[in-house]
Amino acid sequence: MAGLSAAKALRRAQVDVLLVDRTNHHLFQPLLYQVATAVLTASQIAAPLRGILRRQRNVTTLLGEVSSVDVDRKVVVVSDADRQLVPVEYDYLVLATGVTHSYFGQNDFERFAPGLKSLGDAINVRNKILQAFEQAEAEEDPRAHGDLLTFILVGAGPTGVEMAGAISVLIRRSLRQEFRRIDPRAARVVLLDASDRVLPTFTPDISQAAKRRLESLGVEVRLGHPAEKIDHEGVTVGGERIASKCVIWTAGVAPSPAGKWLGAPVDRAGRVRVLPDLTVPNHPEIFVVGDTASLDQDGKPLPGVAQVALQQGRYAGRLVRARVSGQAMPPPFRYFDKGSMAVVGQGYAVVQSGRLHIKGLLAFFMWAFIHVTYLAQARLRLSVFAEWAWTYLTRQRGSLLIVNRPALPVEAQAPIETPRQVNSGAAEKSGTPARGVATSVAAGK
Repeated sequence: MAGLSAAKALRRAQVDVLLVDRTNHHLFQPLLYQVATAVLTASQIAAPLRGILRRQRNVTTLLGEVSSVDVDRKVVVVSDADRQLVPVEYDYLVLATGVTHSYFGQNDFERFAPGLKSLGDAINVRNKILQAFEQAEAEEDPRAHGDLLTFILVGAGPTGVEMAGAISVLIRRSLRQEFRRIDPRAARVVLLDASDRVLPTFTPDISQAAKRRLESLGVEVRLGHPAEKIDHEGVTVGGERIASKCVIWTAGVAPSPAGKWLGAPVDRAGRVRVLPDLTVPNHPEIFVVGDTASLDQDGKPLPGVAQVALQQGRYAGRLVRARVSGQAMPPPFRYFDKGSMAVVGQGYAVVQSGRLHIKGLLAFFMWAFIHVTYLAQARLRLSVFAEWAWTYLTRQRGSLLIVNRPALPVEAQAPIETPRQVNSGAAEKSGTPARGVATSVAAGK
């Protein structure tokens, strides 16, 4: 989100922008869980980058992966579609390389507990959920149904809470009349977290309301203990073994290696420490934004959420434009917090904005309106709104498909959604357009 936001902010600047991304599309990650739970299709939350930017004549889009940055030569090394390494020069560089999954040193968990950062991840999770019901329907031994129909989510942040609620609604409302040999409502949904409450970044009253709502949907909420072991047979937590064939990782992220590329200082999580104008120390031509950046405001680090990424991307673009045109520099970046929200099952959400705390149906409508508004294209907004209305009224879901992932079309395969990075520069003295670069390499906001 941050890289695309920066590119759009440069639409009237006298610069040439090169947008580099590992995928050919922009992904609205906050709705990934709805693809994973069969509410929406992949094409409803993603749009081709070239289509989004088709009217912005100063942007060139390149399908490729950034492998390194030479800060002395001002060169980004890109692996293109043919796996050829291509050096790309820049005057200004905006890195928005985002984050990927973090298993807190237990990388062997990844084989058994996929995360949710890309379209490919969402389709993989959807496959696992739907295949579990198909296998249970075919399994004649009722004793095997418990393992197959136990769904465990590790991590009770917004993604885990939203996924747990959505899976519960899926199995208790949408699927309950579609099987003959099993009752989907007998399935278990278990939400685990080492924290002592769900949504730990929210206030205690919001957190407690979300927990009560999850439990009313039949979700088993287990807090205070981390996952000790995850394998193909289930999860061990707090010394207890929970058998499951479907474990989903919804906890923890790790930043891209941008700090190593730049030789820049990083925080404990590996994010690049940036100055108040989002530039790297000693390199005013390099901006780092979104989940890749670490910046404190009012004594606290900014959260890794979509709004931070969008605002930082726009700021970086405006600052480059000001430098190129010789205009007055904008003041240091300051994040305007519009609040936090999470949906907990159908028709219920929680919203926290300063002292304003809202729970229930009104919060759900606020959540829906804001998320539809931020979709990249009008056709997506209309499509998603119509799909939500249909699902709400009929309880039917339009994407209950088990897809053979290797056979997916190219546009649907996104092993890791990559943030975009923009670079634009100015040849101020000559008056010619400056070189620009936007790069993306890892999933992020």
